Amino acid sequence: MKAVAGYLWLLVLISLCFSVKSKCPKTCDLALASFYVWPGSTLTLVADLFDSSAETIVDYNSGRIPNKDSVRSDIRINIPFACDRCVADQYLAHEFGYKVIGGDTYERVVSNYSSLTTVQSLIESNPLYDPNNIPDTGNLNVSVNCSCGNSQISKEFGLFITYPLRPNDTLDSIATSNNISADWIRRYNPDVLNFSQGSGIIFFPGKDPKGSFRPLTSSSAGLKGGVIAIIVVAAVVGVLLLAAGIYYKFYRKVDGKLISSEFEDQSSHHLYGPESSSDKAAVTPRKAGGLAGITVDKSVEFSYEELAKASDNFSLANKIGQGGFGAVYYAELRGEKAAIKKMDMEASKEFLAELKVLTRVHHLNLVRLIGYCVEGSLFLVYEFIENGNLSQHLRGSEREPMPWSTRVQIALDSARGLEYIHEHTVPVYIHRDIKSANILIDKNFHAKVADFGLTKLTEVGGSSLPTRLVGTFGYMPPEYAQYGDVSPKVDVYAFGVVIYELISAKEAIVKPDGSGSESKGLVGLFEDVLNQPDFKDLRKLIDPRLGENYPVDSVRKMAQLAKACTHENPQLRPSMRSIVVALMTLSSNTEDWDVGSFYENQGLVNLMSGR
Repeated sequence: MKAVAGYLWLLVLISLCFSVKSKCPKTCDLALASFYVWPGSTLTLVADLFDSSAETIVDYNSGRIPNKDSVRSDIRINIPFACDRCVADQYLAHEFGYKVIGGDTYERVVSNYSSLTTVQSLIESNPLYDPNNIPDTGNLNVSVNCSCGNSQISKEFGLFITYPLRPNDTLDSIATSNNISADWIRRYNPDVLNFSQGSGIIFFPGKDPKGSFRPLTSSSAGLKGGVIAIIVVAAVVGVLLLAAGIYYKFYRKVDGKLISSEFEDQSSHHLYGPESSSDKAAVTPRKAGGLAGITVDKSVEFSYEELAKASDNFSLANKIGQGGFGAVYYAELRGEKAAIKKMDMEASKEFLAELKVLTRVHHLNLVRLIGYCVEGSLFLVYEFIENGNLSQHLRGSEREPMPWSTRVQIALDSARGLEYIHEHTVPVYIHRDIKSANILIDKNFHAKVADFGLTKLTEVGGSSLPTRLVGTFGYMPPEYAQYGDVSPKVDVYAFGVVIYELISAKEAIVKPDGSGSESKGLVGLFEDVLNQPDFKDLRKLIDPRLGENYPVDSVRKMAQLAKACTHENPQLRPSMRSIVVALMTLSSNTEDWDVGSFYENQGLVNLMSGR
């Protein structure tokens, strides 16, 4: 009965993992922006605004632009761009980079882009800039909305124009000039009651360089209605088959005993932990017969024999780490250096979570999963990261102290990885165990976020799945530690603690120094200093191994960013996107940014938090 109960719980677990739906349609590789050419503009200037080339723009405007050296003003031209960003899990857009020219205002930038963006959008996309005082050397993010089509309306159209309404526009004039029926324009813009209002953005089908409407493809269609129903049914069938395979693997007789895998509360673990000399020799291999096991797209299923051979039978000499659920071993598999995480059978929930996430999510700053094995134990095979984890570099006596510039780069790399899982995946993910031990450092001293065994699936704007308290003390925000509330701001808080670690090289919980003092959280330690006038004691918290080789202003700004990340109120913490922008600015040595003054401004705190 216990085995059956465990099997049923496994079905429920996997069903929950795959049942979350996104409100955001699929992205696509091409959309068109209708740009009104204002007097004095050149094709080269327009191309620069849209990260494009004059030749490409000419291709999409046959008859409107005679050649790349000339473009008539007071006409509209179509500019191709990728509709590749899902914003807040709700709508599609693309983000262009804009280099500020002295005297620019957001109103002028909107005019430069012919109203394809708005002042409010610029404020939301650039939360660390004062809208009334844009730095002359600043770089803005300009978001332009787009559409990839809607199969519920028509499968004939898969290429769409983002069209800002201008004075003198009418429904008939738009239809005539773009050779599309007024009825189709109405269908794709049901909420627009007045096409002569002179402002706002509409979408309607456009033509490719050959003068043809591009049909909707499966890669560009949104998932709605009956399509979702079909996918859900298919997913349920797939889940049952998957669970049956896992059941066979997890509940089988080995040496006459039934091996079970019950899900219980577990403490946190990390990929590369400190080595332990008390480990016994490698386990004797146990091979499962029958089914080949679970299969996962984009991952390799290894046999136990292959993993054992590559790691010298999981010898102590090849052991590179120890985590809460098992050990990590170095191996060379099929010509590639790898790290094999050997997990206990009791960690099947964490195994499934990590396998699910890393087969779906791929980013330069996330550790790459190579494959897996479910024979005898649970194995995950990753790319080998040469330089261990951040915790070892900050506090390992055998390591050279990292220069300040490297620490800023590691913070930026880690933030980019987290931003990706928070804002660019469907559905989004929350790591829940961000800490220095889970940030790996490669041979070029770039960072990769690792250990997704506790990762939580969530949907922006929706209720989160039931959760148990997991993670590491010292990195948990108050709302999570006390009430179990889970949101992306859990990771933001933990990332703030990591920034404090980068500054001080201290652990998240600072232990007593022998003078009778009690343990204290790193957050509290820094807050005491950051609440002082001019942060007069900040130097006392900076890693002494840096000596005097650091820019004080840069350290101060990093500390203030960490303070914003660890705000007690999760709504007042910045989004990972805002953090990436701040760290990019800091990394490029721009001196105009002062997060302190922004942080004290309540209005901009709200913007930083993505509200």
